[in-house]
Amino acid sequence: MSAGETTMDKKRVLFVCVHNSARSQMAEAYLNALAGDRFEAHSAGLEPGTLNPLAVEVMKGAGLDISGNATKSVFEIFKRGELFAYVITVCDAEAAQRCPIFPGITTTLHWSFPDPAAFEGSWEERVARTRAVRDAVKGRIEGFIREVDSGKKPALDAAK
Repeated sequence: MSAGETTMDKKRVLFVCVHNSARSQMAEAYLNALAGDRFEAHSAGLEPGTLNPLAVEVMKGAGLDISGNATKSVFEIFKRGELFAYVITVCDAEAAQRCPIFPGITTTLHWSFPDPAAFEGSWEERVARTRAVRDAVKGRIEGFIREVDSGKKPALDAAK
């Protein structure tokens, strides 16, 4: 068994952002919902906070309930020695550089998405912007699934 695979040959994927409150939670939920038969997605944060109500709201609108999710520390996961086939940062490049290097044969990818915690304006305006992030995350997850399923090596940066 290679690094990051479970006994059922699911590829283990860890999504990392700063607080594990929105972007990484959305990515984890989408990958498990869309391809949970082939992938086992997890998420964690560099500085775990509390679940962002904007993320909960927009994911509920997509039919996925993340309201009961807890935020987790990437460093605790690292200390436990967990292995992942892919570690994907979904925060800005500066924050992503703080992520630990996981052991084993791990492919590290970087997908930068805006942080809903930084959005300003009315609740409705922030929900609309968070919905746009949600849709971008879903699109990138769908592309990642296609790339991995086809045997292609996923692009290291979503901008490429």
